[in-house]
Amino acid sequence: MSGAALAIEIVVVFFLALFLLHRYGDFRKQQRMVLFCTLLAWYLCFLIVFILPLDVSTTIYNQCQKDNNEHAAMVTVTVAFSNRTTANSSVSPTRSLPKTCYKPWSYIPMRIMPVFWRVVYWTSQCLTWLLLPFMQSYARSGGFSITGKIKTALIENAIYYGTYLLIFGSLLIYVAIHPQWRLSWYELQTIGITAANTWGLFLLVLLLGYGLVEIPRSYWNASRRGHLLLKTYFKAAKLMSEKADAEESLEDIMEEVRKVSESIKYNHPLRKYIDTILRKCPVEYQEKMGRNMDDYEDFDDKQNTYPSEKSLVKLHKQVIYAVQRHNRTRVQWQILLEQALHLEDVAKNETSSTRQFVHSFAPTETEGWVNRYLYTPTVEWYWECLLKHWFYRLLAVVLSLFSVAVVWSECTFFSTQPVLSLFAVFIQLAERDYNYLYIEMACFITIFFLCTCVYSTVFRIRVFNYYYLATHHQTDAYSLQFSGMLFCRLTPPLCLNFLGLIHMDSAISHQQKEQTAYTSIMGSMRVLSFIANGFYIYYPMLIVILCIATYFSLGTRCLNLLGFQQFMGESDMTSDLIDEGKELIRREKRKRQRVEDGENRRREWKERYGGQRDDYTARNRSSHAELKETSYSDVSNATTSSSGGGGSRQAKYTRPSGRPERDRIELLQDAEPLDFNADMLSDDPLESESGRHSGGRYLSMSSSRSRIFDDV
Repeated sequence: MSGAALAIEIVVVFFLALFLLHRYGDFRKQQRMVLFCTLLAWYLCFLIVFILPLDVSTTIYNQCQKDNNEHAAMVTVTVAFSNRTTANSSVSPTRSLPKTCYKPWSYIPMRIMPVFWRVVYWTSQCLTWLLLPFMQSYARSGGFSITGKIKTALIENAIYYGTYLLIFGSLLIYVAIHPQWRLSWYELQTIGITAANTWGLFLLVLLLGYGLVEIPRSYWNASRRGHLLLKTYFKAAKLMSEKADAEESLEDIMEEVRKVSESIKYNHPLRKYIDTILRKCPVEYQEKMGRNMDDYEDFDDKQNTYPSEKSLVKLHKQVIYAVQRHNRTRVQWQILLEQALHLEDVAKNETSSTRQFVHSFAPTETEGWVNRYLYTPTVEWYWECLLKHWFYRLLAVVLSLFSVAVVWSECTFFSTQPVLSLFAVFIQLAERDYNYLYIEMACFITIFFLCTCVYSTVFRIRVFNYYYLATHHQTDAYSLQFSGMLFCRLTPPLCLNFLGLIHMDSAISHQQKEQTAYTSIMGSMRVLSFIANGFYIYYPMLIVILCIATYFSLGTRCLNLLGFQQFMGESDMTSDLIDEGKELIRREKRKRQRVEDGENRRREWKERYGGQRDDYTARNRSSHAELKETSYSDVSNATTSSSGGGGSRQAKYTRPSGRPERDRIELLQDAEPLDFNADMLSDDPLESESGRHSGGRYLSMSSSRSRIFDDV
């Protein structure tokens, strides 16, 4: 059973990491090496989080076994001593019974866990400090060959790796000249692990202080529909400006690509690089550039100046970034538009007396059996208009209590007598009864909450569009690998911090207890006592200051003062952006309504005249056959009469009587309903009402020739 628990968690974590990578990355377009490195980094970090509770329960069982062994040894010594002293006494010595140790259902043998942690930890560290920085530069490079991309990546990371060597050399000299330390491989390994964990803990506290306040507040604000709708309008205005900026940037770069493509002809040595750049451009730009090119002209090195290969590499890099940004903003706009329309539908349906949720527009995707049979319009109304905001409020209260418990425990986890850390109290109470399932669930929920606060902050970070994680396969390779680097650097110190909260780290609690296998591979932190006894204990207390700053939105106010528009209810700029976003959503609704009206008119046209068209087609075929026979008989009769005499010559030029009827039938068959052009009409439906053609009239059936182009 022990091996089965470990194997199941390994498989489940792999599919979880694969699902998240599929949600944020693009398996079809991005490089396989980039996807593999990101998947491996996320998988190893999630694996540490899921396997650590099993390590805790196994350590508690091993501690019980160790206590029983020590107790048995002491009892043996005591019995031997008492036998000597009480040889002539009739009173037999009393013996205390050992504790009963129950083996956990998820017990993992001691020889497996250290090897497992060592492989996972050192693989993740190699990824975050060596491979992922190199792959970042490789994926962002605009080189046209593998060798060129590797060369660019090595040059960009030279300063990065040089900084590592400088820090490591300084620590090496410090350890070598210290009189109390002996330079050994174990101590060097411990110093390296301590340095990495110190860097990770420094960033961990910053992200955790933001997430502990922002996550409960986000769910509380989600329960306020008016607030959420206004924030959506604000996001729409900002996203539209970003979308316009991305389109303008793409147009400028495509114009530069067009000029370069026209200057370098088909037989130029650099033409293969131009073809590579053109394949990265959108399809509409490729077709436009293909029509304007004349590849039959030879190039002349003496008359024209051509760009260098270095400039083409730079242009290639700009094209990749501009196309990715344009696609991302376009998809994000559609997603945000759907969210705004849904929130407006919720506001409208709150006052519905029928208690059935009605959407403004029909869903674009076909409904599955869940929506058809379980999530009916009545169930949707009760959830969206009645239960959802109460559920979010309850969830926000529960998460707030968790946040308070984390902040209190971070400030008091160094106190072992008495035990003040709430999570340590919960684990020790369960340890007395050896309730391993409760221990593992409590550990998993605590670690999961800490990871949610930290990782959700990582997913929300946005640094000038340079690093940005976007759903629906819109995250670029650089951002994916940057997130993998952060995960690998944040997860080990987060787990060590959790073990300190539950007093399972002897370097912080200073208790003679059995260490977890995860702590044992980290080495003894007492090698650097000023870090173990100082930084690791007192630095997490800064989380109180960060939580207070996040609660009063000090960071948001500072960014707003610097010119970065943030959502603040009392700001005039926020009100202007909300009004702008509301108008943008209203305009998109009118466009979508016109498209839907056009489709409805086509559908009504087909339903009204589709049967008549089939009847007319069948009648047309029968009349056409009759006309053939009549024409053939008339021609035969005319030939016969002409040979007999000239009295019936006029029958040869007689038109068939069914011709006007056939013309009317064919005219009706070719008639199509007129659809309005959304781009040519005014946004206000009341404007230019008198100049429109009357509804339900079609050009091919209009009686007036002078107004045939009024609606075009």
